[in-house]
Amino acid sequence: MADFPGKVSTQTSSNEPQRSSGVPAMVDMDFIKSVPGILLLTEIIVGLLVWALIATTSYTSDPAYGWVMFVSVTLWLLSIALFVVLLLRFYQSLPSVPWPLVLMVFYVVAAVLYITAFLADAVSVPPHWYSWHGHLGASAFFAIVLTLLYGASSYFAYLDWRGEGQNAAGSTVPV
Repeated sequence: MADFPGKVSTQTSSNEPQRSSGVPAMVDMDFIKSVPGILLLTEIIVGLLVWALIATTSYTSDPAYGWVMFVSVTLWLLSIALFVVLLLRFYQSLPSVPWPLVLMVFYVVAAVLYITAFLADAVSVPPHWYSWHGHLGASAFFAIVLTLLYGASSYFAYLDWRGEGQNAAGSTVPV
């Protein structure tokens, strides 16, 4: 029994080459290349544009711009957090959470909030042609673009949620 540790080999033999890409195994590179991943990255970039354009004005004097600022910054931060969770596969450590349903609810709520932010932003753009308010109009444009992006993400999240419980042949979204 004393010679037991000497008989155990801890080395493994494998014909596969070692991965030296520098990317940890937990990073889901396929997510970045997928349509939902590209949509989420686009939502983060366009969301940054919306709140940056609103931040250049005195949004505290007009309550509508305060609402747009609140919605855009909050959803921008939540989208970044969601991107990290999906990219690093943190959702795998919580298997009891229905992630397809959570994603669908998040995207639907984000689309509804952004349509209200777009309407508040678009109605509040001053119609003065002699002064420059282009950044406010641009923020309204990017807010409707974000509404459409979150709507598209809602659709893909719905397809993923609807695919739950089906077999692999019946699923419409690759996992």
